[in-house]
Amino acid sequence: MTAFASPLVSPIDPQPPAAPARYLSRQPIVDFRRQLFGYQLLLGPGRNDDPEQATREMIDHWLMLLPEALARIAFVRCTRAALVEGLVNLLPSQSTVLCIAPGIVPDPELTSRCQLLRSQGYRLALDNFLPDDPRTPLLELVDCIHFDFPTSNHDARQAIYRAAAGRRSLAGNVETEVHVRLLHSEGCSLFQGPFYAQPTLSHSPAVPKSYLTYLRLLSALDREPADLRTIEKLVSADASLCYRVLRLANSALQAHPGEISTVREALLMIGDGAVRRMATVAIAGTLAGERSAAVLELALSRARFCELLAPALAEDPAPMYLLGMISTLESLLEAPLHTILESLPLRPEMKSALAGDGSRAAQSLDLVRGLEACDWIECQHLQHQLGIPENTIAAAHVDALRWSSSMLATLAAPGNAS
Repeated sequence: MTAFASPLVSPIDPQPPAAPARYLSRQPIVDFRRQLFGYQLLLGPGRNDDPEQATREMIDHWLMLLPEALARIAFVRCTRAALVEGLVNLLPSQSTVLCIAPGIVPDPELTSRCQLLRSQGYRLALDNFLPDDPRTPLLELVDCIHFDFPTSNHDARQAIYRAAAGRRSLAGNVETEVHVRLLHSEGCSLFQGPFYAQPTLSHSPAVPKSYLTYLRLLSALDREPADLRTIEKLVSADASLCYRVLRLANSALQAHPGEISTVREALLMIGDGAVRRMATVAIAGTLAGERSAAVLELALSRARFCELLAPALAEDPAPMYLLGMISTLESLLEAPLHTILESLPLRPEMKSALAGDGSRAAQSLDLVRGLEACDWIECQHLQHQLGIPENTIAAAHVDALRWSSSMLATLAAPGNAS
């Protein structure tokens, strides 16, 4: 029997690992062109509000559960104790921005420690900076200033930009593309918030004809069992898609003797679930094109989360995976979802869930959107409605984030250009 080495073809564990005990979210930070710069790590509410314990948990989860993401730049909020006592030294210096938390008053010990951390290669940032901030004496040591956009007016932002002269400024909780353009015109360089997952409808809302092949392929993947003949025909007709499928198949079937060189061979070597996963990863990679890697990673992690949550919902994992992927087409195709669905013949229950019919499948989409937006109150409400333990949801989300990072790395590997 062929040994499968890739998460593309790994079985779905109906009992995800129990850790972490609370939600961990990874929000993309992008530049004006929506190119991925890094991630902000955010931890959901726990049994107590001890900031020291929260920092320890975040570092522990990031190291133990998201190893593939450590090559990305991570913005991690740090308390004074985490900085002074050396806890942050567990994180890799080349990919970590240490965000000095609000309320910290600089003193000689903290200043000396920040200087040492800079000499070790760490970058520093001031989190939720305000005009007349008590952390102003640390400005000469930081590389970035973060501020909360919804709570900062024009005058406050101008004061922040003056303080950030020569440094990057990062606007948090940005909700719309209009706000991004406003902030960019003011001189802001980095942005974090739910806007990145929203489509940029700057052109005709119609689905481009060149993408109809991918929509027909998604429709074929929605059938049970998967229509392998149609899938083979559609994949083989698109050079970029064909290349990605073959690359993913060869990566997945590492123990297979020789190289898989045809789409038919790739489809015959793995099961229906893996076919859906492999084809949709390739579709997402092709559709993303020059768009931000953050959007592609969102599509992959959302699909994987819905798939992992399916056993706890008594749902079939395969269509749940597809549901998660299709829910992100608005951002991948930059067209309204209702227009996309008109060109995408899906089963009625799939379309109803995408329209938010209140079913458990639709609630799972609301749940993952809540996790992406760090809307912890909504997450807790949906968790109680679905009757799923919080640690099961948290573990599935972390697994999905890890898997999407792994798939993104496979798609971005040398020689995998479209």
